[in-house]
Amino acid sequence: MTRLPVVVILGRPNVGKSTLVNRIVRHKAAVVDEQAGVTRDRRELSADWSGRDFTVVDTGGWEFRPGEKLTADIREQAEIAVAGADLVVFVTDGTAAITDDDVGVARILQQSGIPYLFVANKVDGPAMEFDLAHLWSLGLGEPMPISALHGRNTGDLLDRLVEALPDLGEAVADNVIASLAIIGRPNVGKSTLLNRLAGEERVLVSDVPGTTRDPINFVVELDGEPFEVIDTAGIKRRTKITDDVERYAVMRARSVLNQADVALLMIDGTRGATHQEQRLAEEIVSAGVGLILVLNKWDIRDEEERLHTEDSVADRLAFVDWAPILRVSAQTGSRLVRLPAAVRTVLENRRRRIATPELNRLIRAWQEAHPPPVRKNKRPHILYAVQAETEPPTFILFVRGGDLGPDYLRFIERRMRETYDFTGTPVRVRVRKRHGRET
Repeated sequence: MTRLPVVVILGRPNVGKSTLVNRIVRHKAAVVDEQAGVTRDRRELSADWSGRDFTVVDTGGWEFRPGEKLTADIREQAEIAVAGADLVVFVTDGTAAITDDDVGVARILQQSGIPYLFVANKVDGPAMEFDLAHLWSLGLGEPMPISALHGRNTGDLLDRLVEALPDLGEAVADNVIASLAIIGRPNVGKSTLLNRLAGEERVLVSDVPGTTRDPINFVVELDGEPFEVIDTAGIKRRTKITDDVERYAVMRARSVLNQADVALLMIDGTRGATHQEQRLAEEIVSAGVGLILVLNKWDIRDEEERLHTEDSVADRLAFVDWAPILRVSAQTGSRLVRLPAAVRTVLENRRRRIATPELNRLIRAWQEAHPPPVRKNKRPHILYAVQAETEPPTFILFVRGGDLGPDYLRFIERRMRETYDFTGTPVRVRVRKRHGRET
């Protein structure tokens, strides 16, 4: 399959790169904030213009003299992205003086030999275009004035962008592949796991909690099968969300669950399952997503910590005891070889379908052996059942008489799980009331 051209958006912090990315992909895909350095990883997104498909890469701000380890890592990520680019869009702030960071990016582009477009952002009107003469000193030619925020000249920029894209041949439509969302509290090793699966440093790994703010996604091969893997910002309790950037990152992480097939819920093996993991598991089940519990940092030698973690999982996550548990070390890769088989099992079970005659024979047998309890002087009776959907398996019970309580619905779910392999997937059991005499 021919790959799509890769367009990297590059520039120093806070020049509007993520705003431009959102404009190009035509939806709010990247976190945007006045605070510099909000984008920390390079993130790949699909885009198209005038019939040309391409991949756009949003990068963290490049800094010439990084002042701390995390900022140095951001610079390295940006440089790696440039090395894999077919075209670079160099974004500067048209309203500000040239900085050493701008000069540093310009030198990288001149030395790389990669085609580029030179953009002056935040130019909101024609009058401001007369103040761009200072940008010529970067030696990159005439900057194209745009306003990513207001969309000014961005259509012209995209016209020039697709004209400059290399011809890589006719792209073949991708097959639909499964999506794996890596979910968890901040700093439990989500990005380390993603980098381990990718086989390269695709995402920043730092001891600073909250390093990842945007969901980061790309395709990896597990045992020869492609999967889209999504790393999300650590999800915190609302009382722990300190600013708008974190709040938006949490919203984006939760929205990922609506697109994922399987969630890898990561739990710190040195701390065990907390109330937060309990809430996350509830959200995953509510979204109907497959679930695998990943106990990370299992290379710890403290047997007491291991026992505490397993006890906490059994206690707080008893309601998802159908989820497979993997004990791994994302840092060393220990036991990760078991992940592909676990994912395939969950995906297969999410797609499981039970024939209607067989399902109704089972429901009748269960109902005769354990009739639903009487509620408000009425005993409900299940007339028949159908499987309405897969992914996740969803069953509709048509009922006459009284109400089936949640306890009986759980009983039906338990019987289904005992009869069929629904490991790793939620099972939904819904009720439809029938009124009047059945003929």
